[in-house]
Amino acid sequence: MRGDPLAAADALAASTGDYAGLVTRTIAFALDSVIVNGVALLAGVTVGLGVSLLHLPEQANILVASVMGVLWVLWSVAYFVFFWSSTGQTPGSRAMCIRVIDTQRRGALKPRRALLRVISLWLGAIPLLAGIWMMLWDDRRRAFQDRVARTLVVYTPAGA
Repeated sequence: MRGDPLAAADALAASTGDYAGLVTRTIAFALDSVIVNGVALLAGVTVGLGVSLLHLPEQANILVASVMGVLWVLWSVAYFVFFWSSTGQTPGSRAMCIRVIDTQRRGALKPRRALLRVISLWLGAIPLLAGIWMMLWDDRRRAFQDRVARTLVVYTPAGA
């Protein structure tokens, strides 16, 4: 980890206070939402067309819809956990040149910490986005999910 230039760049960004703000993080999240929901929509339409050809009873259609809803939630969680624990950047974060880092190791998160961050993101959004808005008053621009998972979101060089 010591010779990793990305970890060095992240540590430098964190030490200089170059933390990503609300607008940058919102745009990155919106880009990720387009990807997550686009894939889910494509899968849902494909399954829906297949099920419509089978003329299943109403209870079976409800079961298929329920299973697809659960798969959408699992897909959403897996998307963020995978990217945050592998590179620290989702595709939306990469487009906005930001990265989620562990406050102690200054690198990518472990999968459990990434899962905790996803769950905390949802919990922080429930009370009228109060967990998100709190980053406006934090000196390191940490939202609720950053505090719970002990993470920072920092700017990274464009090519990193």
